Amino acid sequence: MSKINVGILAIQGDVTENFLATMASMSELGIDGSVTQVKTVEQISKLDGLIIPGGESTMIGQMSLVNGALKTIKEKIESGMPVFGICAGMIFLSKNSKDRVVGETKQPLLDILDVKIERNSFGRQKDSFEAQISMDPIGISSFNGVFIRAPSISETGSDVEILAKFNEKIVAVKQGNVIATAFHPELTRDISLHKSFVKLVDNQS
Repeated sequence: MSKINVGILAIQGDVTENFLATMASMSELGIDGSVTQVKTVEQISKLDGLIIPGGESTMIGQMSLVNGALKTIKEKIESGMPVFGICAGMIFLSKNSKDRVVGETKQPLLDILDVKIERNSFGRQKDSFEAQISMDPIGISSFNGVFIRAPSISETGSDVEILAKFNEKIVAVKQGNVIATAFHPELTRDISLHKSFVKLVDNQS
């Protein structure tokens, strides 16, 4: 098996937490690989898998546009590279994003994940919460979801698999080589979701 290289898009957000969860996942699975923090086109072009962490999605989009990374990320994903979008990362991957309060947003999006997103779907920062959810389609029966200014998915395309719902709102999906969650798995001790992503990268490489 070849060594895999997973990158964490290091513009802002929970970069360190995702780095540690991915390292631990590779270790537990016995998969030979490296985890790197990436920003530039050159770094992104060498990846076998990419995690786009939570944070401020508009900021991620604007900064990715500046250095040309947006185009490279899109090309890599379209050619089969697995990607894991978390909270803001899920918004960034989507085709359509609308804020529950302010309506349409003009932020740059990757236009890959065939979903409609409602930003701040559960309220603002003070409305952050944790909840047990299940992602049975990928073999995770119970997971502690940490929701921070979380979005949700209001509509999905026909090839999008719903992995989890909370209060009837869609909070995790999979579409081919793309996994996306509205919650922050890197803020728990449970690395089962990161392990699932690392397996996907390993199988593709």
